[in-house]
Amino acid sequence: MQRAALFGGEAQMAAGDVGELLVPYMPTIRVPKSGDRVYKTECAFSYESPDSEGGLYVCMNTFLGFGREHIERHYRKTGQCVYMHLKRHAIKKVPGASGGALPKRRNAKLFLDLETNGDLSSDDFEYEDEAKLVIFPDHYEIALPNIEELPALVTIACDALLSAKSPYRKQDPDSWEEELQASKHAKTLVQLDNGVRIPPSGWKCSKCDLRENLWLNLTDGSVLCGKWFFDGSGGNGHALEHYKEMGYPLAVKLGTITPDGADVYSFDEEEPVLDPHIAKHLAHFGIDMLQMQVTENGLRDNDIKPRVSEWEVIQEAGVKLKPMYGPGYTGMKNLGNSCYLNAVMQTIFSIPEFQRAYVGNLPRIFDYSPLDPTQDFNTQMAKLGHGLLSGQYSKPPMKSELIEQVMKEEHKPQQSGISPRMFKAFISKGHPEFSSNRQQDAQEFFLHLMNLVERNAVGSENPSDVFRFLVEERTQCCQSRKVRYTERVDYIMQLPVAMEAATNKDELIAYELRRREAEAARRAPPELVRAKIPFSACLQAFSEPNNVDDFWSSALQAKSAGVKTSRFASFPEYLVVQIKKFTFGLDWVPKKLDVSIEMPDILDINHLRARGLQPGEEELPDVAPPIIIPDDPKGTDFSLDIDESAVMQLAEMGFPLEACRKAVYYTGNMGAEVAFNWIIAHMEEPDFAEPLAISAFGGVDSTAAAGLGAVGLDNQPPEEMVAIIVSMGFQRNVAIQALKATNNNLERAVEWIFSHPEPEEESEPALDAMDMENNVNANILAATGSEEPRIKDGPGRYELFGFISHMGTSTMSGHYVCHLKKEGRWVIFNDLRVCASERPPKDLGYIYFYHRIPS
Repeated sequence: MQRAALFGGEAQMAAGDVGELLVPYMPTIRVPKSGDRVYKTECAFSYESPDSEGGLYVCMNTFLGFGREHIERHYRKTGQCVYMHLKRHAIKKVPGASGGALPKRRNAKLFLDLETNGDLSSDDFEYEDEAKLVIFPDHYEIALPNIEELPALVTIACDALLSAKSPYRKQDPDSWEEELQASKHAKTLVQLDNGVRIPPSGWKCSKCDLRENLWLNLTDGSVLCGKWFFDGSGGNGHALEHYKEMGYPLAVKLGTITPDGADVYSFDEEEPVLDPHIAKHLAHFGIDMLQMQVTENGLRDNDIKPRVSEWEVIQEAGVKLKPMYGPGYTGMKNLGNSCYLNAVMQTIFSIPEFQRAYVGNLPRIFDYSPLDPTQDFNTQMAKLGHGLLSGQYSKPPMKSELIEQVMKEEHKPQQSGISPRMFKAFISKGHPEFSSNRQQDAQEFFLHLMNLVERNAVGSENPSDVFRFLVEERTQCCQSRKVRYTERVDYIMQLPVAMEAATNKDELIAYELRRREAEAARRAPPELVRAKIPFSACLQAFSEPNNVDDFWSSALQAKSAGVKTSRFASFPEYLVVQIKKFTFGLDWVPKKLDVSIEMPDILDINHLRARGLQPGEEELPDVAPPIIIPDDPKGTDFSLDIDESAVMQLAEMGFPLEACRKAVYYTGNMGAEVAFNWIIAHMEEPDFAEPLAISAFGGVDSTAAAGLGAVGLDNQPPEEMVAIIVSMGFQRNVAIQALKATNNNLERAVEWIFSHPEPEEESEPALDAMDMENNVNANILAATGSEEPRIKDGPGRYELFGFISHMGTSTMSGHYVCHLKKEGRWVIFNDLRVCASERPPKDLGYIYFYHRIPS
């Protein structure tokens, strides 16, 4: 039979010919099942999509998507021949007799779950989706739908693929992948010109005088209480009654409005929605989104907001910024509280070592990627790096080309920025916090990323080595005066905020008095006065000795007072400095210190170089604390091992008492702050508030251990405990070894590490088990436990090249941006917006990045 290529010509096939053409490939065509991930909106190796000029090819066997540049690789590697080609066209509407546009559409509906191009006017353009089967290697095309000609199995497979849900959606309603959809009312919402202006404070329900859980109707400006919403807030449901009476569909929750957006609910659609025009809708009632921020209790009160907020200063609001385009100036879409990821990844891929490791090795990484590249760390890092550095997704608008395209009636979309959806889905998989849609700490994500880079390093090349340094910790027993020197690996220098060293104390006291008076009188707040902290004071606070809680002295064989001093045993190639702005208030509500610290452009820390054991110093004996086993384990009350003061601190925050007891126990009595993090990570679990179950010798019982991620068959310690120790800067194999040696007692495990600075060699089977647990790519070469720490030591003199800033009251809310120095000038990366910086706020940063100055 002679087969005709259907693309680019008018050749037609008889029904029998199409069926016969597909017969040899029928065994390779699958119908997507409920558990299959169908990637029909994004290429596995690039950011090509059905919106791209070449469209997207979806494998009919693996359901992976590939752009035009990468489809041949998949065909060669797998031999799979049948793909569905998906393409979205932007069509110019045909003008009507009255000058208006008439719809011109071949397909009655859009069947691809894609966002519309915001650069195109919906009045002039409409979208049209096209699907067809393509058979490789000859590129034979079969237009869809083609029910009469296609075999039944192929028709079912095509329909199932087109109707498949996004692979990023999960059943967990708190998961970030369950993205809100734009309301059908947002674009056509009618707003009454009734002169209503919403005041910055003093809100109350217009029907019952309630002052919380208030919703602003976006049609008439009514402020009414809610009750129907999923957050369980109290109210009398007057907002819903107003909708039933008037039919006004959209409302925004007062107290959630920030420069990033707001919580919008659609009464008609009966679900939370997105309003792409929220800024315009709020401005109608006199609300400027840029001036808004969320308070700690979720209620907005502009009376306590400064006139010049950090939102404005850090984002350089009020200054006309010049957009930047080209390689290295590509923006990243905010997926919903994913700005922390955007800021960190923009900074990481401004570093040459990461550029070389992933983008420089891109062909090799892609060629040797596993059959499912969406689940391979190195592939997704290379994809993201190429997307940011190639300039392919950061091109300036060219009006002459646009005019020419319009005249041809079809617009060739020009993608602006990239959406790190696939990257975030993979890198956050299994992590209770990063896989949620909640805001996260950029510092914690940075360490999480470095952990993944370490675990997925191929061969001897490991770009995270540029951040690694050795910390020498000198611990001294205050009674015996004996000392112990230990070393650990770290990636971040954490600087405390020396509030007592503020240079404007009198101004701060006066400002606080004025602020309280204004708050009591419900007046406009005074001009903000920030504490000005000298950087030298923070550096001095870092170098001073710190008390060691519950220090066990091996010289005295008892608990004693101890102090610890930290110094650099080596200096990294790139120094990451975190300002410890986040703390807990007296009520244990997380908050941020709003301070100004003038960070130096040139930083010299050579004076912090470690010196080791000094003449005249006597070392503490290398003796581990005794493990006390009770004579009558059945009659022992193990609740005595729980720090009840920490339990009560957590309970006062409103958490269930039993959950607080479990949090303190499972985190080894390391304090309320660590236990609070455990609660946040486990509060969605079904047994969260059930009583703590402890086995005979103080170990977690089997059910509780499973909740911590313990692996019962191979005697692996609970993953939760391993993660806590790793977060302190110790290597993973050392953490596992210490927990095994102390019967999974977290506090004793940390003491064991300090008393065993030279870890014993881990057995090969144990290392193999760790590799199987941690790595999804079978080609990864894991490091062994006996390997010496990899460091790039050198002089401790650095130059600032980037910083990440946070806006908001705590790590659980707010927004991140980063500033990077590129080609001699500062550039602000604010999600998709990339512009030349005019006033880089170097004094308000959270994490600073320095590069070593060659000697």
